[in-house]
Amino acid sequence: MSDRPKHPADPSNELASDNSVIDPRDFRNALGTFATGVTIVTAMSADGRPYGITCNSFASVSLNPPLVLWSLGVFSQGLAVFQNASHFTVNVLGASQQVLAVRFARSSGDKFAGVSWTPGLGNAPILAEVVANFQCRSVNRYYGGDHVIFLGAVEAYAYDQGAPLLFARGAFGRFLADVGDKKS
Repeated sequence: MSDRPKHPADPSNELASDNSVIDPRDFRNALGTFATGVTIVTAMSADGRPYGITCNSFASVSLNPPLVLWSLGVFSQGLAVFQNASHFTVNVLGASQQVLAVRFARSSGDKFAGVSWTPGLGNAPILAEVVANFQCRSVNRYYGGDHVIFLGAVEAYAYDQGAPLLFARGAFGRFLADVGDKKS
């Protein structure tokens, strides 16, 4: 671990695959220190089947207009579903939904078997009992390294006061609010 900047010998190749001097495993470990929320991003496939994937690369982009982004690996089985879908839903998982997060992180099986959901905009599934959902119209996508970044315009959303599921250092957890020194 070093805090000394690591710059590529040839900056024009910085975004080319396998041209980074940064160790991917160590970089992943460093990124793991940043706790993220856990979501399941869903869409309806062209053949009418629901599709979803666990994702923690979700972020707000803009409040006005309301825009969000998330990213998906270029080798993901579901890439074509999201590239062709008019809409997607970002379902923010609650602290008690770790089993659902693990289920949708797997690449095989019927992920929706026994899962309660309703069709949202563009028929993108809205999962039951999530702490928030953001129904988005697909606006654009950008290619960055080994991922595709999806930009969505939020057309509808809902949320409650439930505790969100978090992920950091390769493990699930929950947020503990700092109550501080409250004086009576």
